Amino acid sequence: MEWIMNPWPWYVSGPLIALVMFALLFVGKQFGMSSNLRTACSIGGAGKASDFFDFDWKKERWNLIVVLGAIIGGFLSANYLSDNTVDINPDVVTTLESYGINSAGKAYLPIEIFGTESLSDPKILAVLLIGGFLVGFGSRYAGGCTSGHAISGLSNLQLPSLIAVIGFFIGGLIMINFIYPLIF
Repeated sequence: MEWIMNPWPWYVSGPLIALVMFALLFVGKQFGMSSNLRTACSIGGAGKASDFFDFDWKKERWNLIVVLGAIIGGFLSANYLSDNTVDINPDVVTTLESYGINSAGKAYLPIEIFGTESLSDPKILAVLLIGGFLVGFGSRYAGGCTSGHAISGLSNLQLPSLIAVIGFFIGGLIMINFIYPLIF
């Protein structure tokens, strides 16, 4: 059981992801998480309000199984297959502590940001709301989310996906190194 409790090395997980992508390419499917929101909205009848949601969602319902698997897998791994701690670099812990995040290395998500008591802090609430909006808007504007572009788009050799992934990394570096320290 120890092999499943620890992170898998890149040389195991990478080829497994590649195997899944080859299987999807073979059957003519593309993987992506954000496209499931469009499918869910279409199932709910949003096609009556917008042409964007007016499509044959039954062809895409297979991808909803991916979301269900991610939810179930995440729940099982977080609650039964890990001790919910992360082994991170001590320099990163020191930097996060300087921002007031003292739970670094003790939990996957810092309780100072994602805990229920943090929602009473207007700065944290604003960052979560604005960040959520920007992620949603960005996913739609970019034509997909990070997993869709980085895994499916790059494996399909799509230039827009390469540009999007480069943009994701640049945006993340700018946010965490320049903007986040200004906010907190």
